[in-house]
Amino acid sequence: MSESLVVCEVDEDLVKKLRDFRFRKETNNAAIIMKIDKDKQLVILEEEHEVFEIRNTEDLTEEWLREKLGFFR
Repeated sequence: MSESLVVCEVDEDLVKKLRDFRFRKETNNAAIIMKIDKDKQLVILEEEHEVFEIRNTEDLTEEWLREKLGFFR
């Protein structure tokens, strides 16, 4: 059964990016989305997001919401 197990490698650039992401000093919210390239059996970077905090309600506009939350669609 262990003969059919396929393990993916992680792209070296992604490893560096993940290390930097883990030890970053910023306090805002951020996310890294990864995907698996089935042909190469490699975990690669799909998207990178930073969501900035709003400090007052005047900054909260409909345009800001569309821009920052558009990736949820």
